[in-house]
Amino acid sequence: MRPTPSVMAVCVSALLLTSCGVGSSTAVSPKKGDDITLGLLLPDRDTSRFDRFDYPLIKKEVATLTHGKGKVSYANAGASAERQSRQFEQMVSDKVDVILVDAVDAKAIGPAVRKAKDAGIPVIAYDRLAQGPIDAYVSHDNELVGEVQGRAITEALGEKAETSKIVMMNGSPADPNTALFKKGAMDELNGKVVIAKQYDTREWLPSVAKANMKAAITSVGLKDIAAVYSANDDMAGAVIEELKEAGATKIPPVTGQDATLAAVQRVVSGEQYMTVYKSFLLEATNAAQIAVYKVQGRGLQFDALIRDKVDSPTQQDIPSLLVPVVALTKENIKQTVIKDDVYTVQQICTAEYAADCAAIGLT
Repeated sequence: MRPTPSVMAVCVSALLLTSCGVGSSTAVSPKKGDDITLGLLLPDRDTSRFDRFDYPLIKKEVATLTHGKGKVSYANAGASAERQSRQFEQMVSDKVDVILVDAVDAKAIGPAVRKAKDAGIPVIAYDRLAQGPIDAYVSHDNELVGEVQGRAITEALGEKAETSKIVMMNGSPADPNTALFKKGAMDELNGKVVIAKQYDTREWLPSVAKANMKAAITSVGLKDIAAVYSANDDMAGAVIEELKEAGATKIPPVTGQDATLAAVQRVVSGEQYMTVYKSFLLEATNAAQIAVYKVQGRGLQFDALIRDKVDSPTQQDIPSLLVPVVALTKENIKQTVIKDDVYTVQQICTAEYAADCAAIGLT
């Protein structure tokens, strides 16, 4: 079931809490003070956003909310579901106060979530919806991500879309977001293009995506591939690399997600058609707030952020916050990642991309 955003715009960031009448003065007696430990479990290092943005942003917000007294115990699973389960169970043994988990495998993490519940430790699912008795879920509207990607392809192909062959490079089947991305994309693509080949990508690995793209080129033919739906930026980079190695002189429209620096530079140069910009600042900051508010018993602040409901295979009506997404193209780089201080113009417009930046007025 796709969640329906209600008043997500209200209190979507810490900056808006005061205007909504939800300040610290309204808090109930907290369960704990500022001396708390948040356990943070992120899924892999191949997806560059996790170490570069999510962890530092969450760590910074926890420190801000707890006057520098709170700590973040961080572990990265390196794309191993078994390793993540062990890391999770270790945090339960260490008696952290709350766990924020971005699951490698939503189903596999379920037993560990149950152990945390039995130990009285709240669990917040982050970015991906984990199974088991979680207390809240913070992510983006993931069907909308797929819709934005699919719509970008049909718009890029224009009148030729109906007879155009595309390749779909979906994400990891163990990630519940993959099904949502795919559903959203198919809502836009089904009946409007010819889906010549479609692949799932084990553990979101770019190397797997590259191998699958090579197989697609062999099967479909390089000149007959009109566009590539890539579920994220790291796979998009691998897809583009394989297209070049196969002899493509002009790269067909390729989608992405996460607005990594390399992807933004590829958008500037025209190698990548678009990427989906998801505000890591809003997602990570609000996730940290929700986790701290939960463990401190600050119900008013918690409820002000959690206004949606989603279902998992093991739980219904999970309190959720869904952050909006934006299609990033050449036209709106200034209004997105630069405006939000994700990157500077200098970081994007290195010597290699200086001419391309100048051509689109990015100086």
